[in-house]
Amino acid sequence: MDYYAHSGNGIGQWHRLIDHLHAVGAFAAASARDAPWKEEAYLAGLLHDLGKYGDRFQARLRGKDSGLDHWSAGARVALEHHCAAATLAIQGHHIGLQSLSKVALARLPEPCVQGLRLTADLDSLKTRLAEDGIEVPAVAKTLLGSRLEANVPSMLDVRMLFSTLVDADYLDTEAHFEGDLSGKRYRAIGPKLDAETALNTVLAHIERTRARTTAAPDVTEVRRSLLQACLDGSKNTPGLFTLTAPTGSGKTLAMLAFALAHAAKHHLERIVMVIPYLTITEQTARIYREILSPVFGDEFVLEHHSLAGVGGELFQQDNEGNPGQASHAERRRRLLAENWDAPLVVTTSVQLLESLYSNGPAACRKLHRLQRTVILFDEVQTLPANLAVPTLAALSHLSADYNATVVFATATQPAFAHLDADVRKTRSPGWQPREIVPDTAALFEPMKRVNVEWGSPDTPLPWETLVGILAKSLQALCIVNLKRHAKTLWEKLDDPDTLHISTNLCAAHRQDVLKEVRRRLASDLPARLIATQCVEAGVDVDFPIVMRAWGPLDAIIQAAGRCNREGRRVEFGRLKVFLPEDDKYPPGGYEQAAQIAKMLFRRHGETGMKLDDPEFITAYYRELYDLAGTATARESVEIMNAITSGSFPDVARLYRLIKQDAINVLVPYVPQLALFEALRAEADGTGLTVGWTRRARPLSVSLYRPKHDDPIWDALLPVPVSGWRQREQNDWFIYAVPKHYHTQLGLVPPGTLNNWIA
Repeated sequence: MDYYAHSGNGIGQWHRLIDHLHAVGAFAAASARDAPWKEEAYLAGLLHDLGKYGDRFQARLRGKDSGLDHWSAGARVALEHHCAAATLAIQGHHIGLQSLSKVALARLPEPCVQGLRLTADLDSLKTRLAEDGIEVPAVAKTLLGSRLEANVPSMLDVRMLFSTLVDADYLDTEAHFEGDLSGKRYRAIGPKLDAETALNTVLAHIERTRARTTAAPDVTEVRRSLLQACLDGSKNTPGLFTLTAPTGSGKTLAMLAFALAHAAKHHLERIVMVIPYLTITEQTARIYREILSPVFGDEFVLEHHSLAGVGGELFQQDNEGNPGQASHAERRRRLLAENWDAPLVVTTSVQLLESLYSNGPAACRKLHRLQRTVILFDEVQTLPANLAVPTLAALSHLSADYNATVVFATATQPAFAHLDADVRKTRSPGWQPREIVPDTAALFEPMKRVNVEWGSPDTPLPWETLVGILAKSLQALCIVNLKRHAKTLWEKLDDPDTLHISTNLCAAHRQDVLKEVRRRLASDLPARLIATQCVEAGVDVDFPIVMRAWGPLDAIIQAAGRCNREGRRVEFGRLKVFLPEDDKYPPGGYEQAAQIAKMLFRRHGETGMKLDDPEFITAYYRELYDLAGTATARESVEIMNAITSGSFPDVARLYRLIKQDAINVLVPYVPQLALFEALRAEADGTGLTVGWTRRARPLSVSLYRPKHDDPIWDALLPVPVSGWRQREQNDWFIYAVPKHYHTQLGLVPPGTLNNWIA
């Protein structure tokens, strides 16, 4: 008798279960590469759908049964073969990884999802597996052994094995449903990394840019020195690195050159660029595409984040019923994003780091691609201190056991080596990275182009006084900590030519404002910009005067990077640090870091605040970590306790870079009102699609999910989901009150400003 894994595809062919099990086992083992648990990955593939041999499941394929658990039986058999990691992977390949505890595993094959039933008794399933000619192989060396100890490395290893199984299952299932008369049709694999050619392409681009630069000679020399340091450092063996370089030194391309040269030298297979902010993620991806796509094609650089319109579960489900909705290029982007099958991935910190601690199949599916990869973290100072220890532990293990190189790049390098002892307590190898630049101070000294004027951290500067300073300045940037501060200051200036930037503005609006700012700066026209900290990291503007509200030291340094950025001005730029009369901060570690900066000023005075001295920055972070009790912070302790208990769902719930849930809102930005109306009409007609989200990105604003009784819900229209699974979704909305979108301040609903992402 033939048993089937899946029902008929487009031409009526059914998917034989024996073929599916063999294919998934082979795929999983191949994805494991040279990992010591390769045999266990193969076994997981053979057993993952054991329950489908049951009569109930075969009836389900014909629509005659439902509410079945087809995975717990295979998980039980894997456990009987002492393969606990495979057990967890099989159990979780639909419902997510569960618990690494002997008590929980001993309950198998009892379903852990209430209301589900097994497809048959375990003995009959084993019999049918054997009758189909499948013999469960012995595994010489299991991943977890007999101790079943839960710690950061062991749980990450389980996720890596889980990744190989989930990806293999998706790929073979997809190939069946895409099949034709010739059989399964597997998706075309992504392009391979030709690191040497890509490096030459990047270096040629840098040379062309250098030939037409208007930057000062000392700035150009620093950029040349940084690039050479990166090329020299790439020869080092794979491992953990830091890259400490001043703002404006060409770090974005220099670190890519390091990664490509390092990959070419050590035969690494992929580069993943990790960035904390969506705006910089999009900007960096655009730069990399402009350089590399003409040589390697559009699939070489993959941009993957929450607004990229690819890789989301929604679109995977929609594709099952409606595969023809997205264009071929959009569908290929989605497919490549599902498992990061691209040579160069540009993604966000949330996307990568939360995946390392996830228990979900979709999030974990790409993890096995991090083997033999160069992982570049830009602006790493943004990593929350309360997550530092578990984050460093996971990355340390990834580097040591999976031949991945990890680079932490920033102008303000956190003193993470100070946490080495705490990281080692997690059973990971610890955190002792090598600095790529041999003499970081030599890079910072020539880049000194700003004089800092420190206002007292204890004496507030009244709004009216601040307004007077800005009004007398032909060109000035003022950065504050809260959006309501930016709104207050803009209103008090009472000047329609004064510009404003915050995340209340959609991306298209922010780009238009920055374009206008750069035009005015280049033409020596009046240019005053009021902004939140969203303008600091990665935004290329060059003001003679920058005013910065007291905040974290790294934020003040980032603000200095927007002042006399190119070093072209005869006089040094001026950075004026002031205390607002309403001395409030965003919640979380931001305020604590600001207080440490103030404390350092009180201790060292103005002459001791050496923003261009990497050792001073390191001392700041050490003090911050000691005061914050990074390893003993409540969030860190809760995560480590969940890890020790072996609870994958609890770990995934607790490890969150962004604690508060956010939604995406399409806004009526007037210069692109035609696009807004077209997108609104399309949403009403066909609903949410991959293409719709990509076109909506420039007109979207993110906000924390309002409480259920917030009146803002009256203005939010949910975008329906397209395809045969018509249902509501709660991530994308259309803003229905145009007058709430201000021409300068962006989306400002009455009375809700403080709830919005700063």
